[in-house]
Amino acid sequence: MGIQRIESVIYSVDDLDTCVRFFTDLGLALIGKGEEHAVFETLVGQTLQLRTGAATEGLPPSVETSNNTIREVVWGADTEQELAAFVEALSADREVTRDAGGVHHTVDETGFGVGLTVAGTSKHEPAAPRRANVTGTVNRLNEALTTVGDVKPLRMCHVALNIPKAGRQEAVAFYVDRLGFIPTDIVKPMGVFMRVPGDADQHNFLLCHRPDRASVNHVSFEVPGFDDVIEGGNAMIEKGWQEARKLGRHTVGSNVFRFVHAPSGGRVELAADMDRVDDTYGPNVHETAPPHHIWTLRTSRDA
Repeated sequence: MGIQRIESVIYSVDDLDTCVRFFTDLGLALIGKGEEHAVFETLVGQTLQLRTGAATEGLPPSVETSNNTIREVVWGADTEQELAAFVEALSADREVTRDAGGVHHTVDETGFGVGLTVAGTSKHEPAAPRRANVTGTVNRLNEALTTVGDVKPLRMCHVALNIPKAGRQEAVAFYVDRLGFIPTDIVKPMGVFMRVPGDADQHNFLLCHRPDRASVNHVSFEVPGFDDVIEGGNAMIEKGWQEARKLGRHTVGSNVFRFVHAPSGGRVELAADMDRVDDTYGPNVHETAPPHHIWTLRTSRDA
């Protein structure tokens, strides 16, 4: 079955305490913190790591001038045998190291760190979306809705990285040919959306060459539904964080989204209702870039 999911995203940061507050406010569970590192966990058992100072030693160099960026994304393979095959293939033309925890480390064509390990198993059953009513179909009877409360992201569903235009085909081929990622939508002026074999999301990974530089774009966190996207974004604004893109629904992937600037670099996305696909889907090749969104929130109230 190949790669199953994102296992871990590792950032280097300048201000650890501010970044810890940000991801705590986002709803992740803080499971460990020291003077120079912190570890968060999603509801399905993935980890998000923040490192500063000496804790960044051993990570690949930053691809940005800023230290606040993603240094490594760790992917989970289905079996030990598949993991060994990936490591052997990558070792043919680049150094691959193995740490004491059994995670293998190398770098991709752009310089971003790539980790490989055996995929973990989900620790929690994901929450069901709210039942909705529409004329002719009643799913909620004699039951008034209230706030969703504290929003807890279910999982990291995709990572988007910016890459230079030069060498973009080789950058994509590293993941497709070496690691078995499946292209789903190829947007020639912008980038390539890919999924991993173990996940039905329309994309788990995006390499975006439109900015023409190496940098972190965003990490996306799936939440149960539309209300969670709205309330989760509202909560982040109320806690002092800056919205990066207002509420909308994407064209490619179809998910409802809301973006917030992250002090660790790039942005985070709250996402719900992503398209699910199978092996008969795509790849769809777009000669021109589709509109970024089907809709975004508009208002004339403050005019």
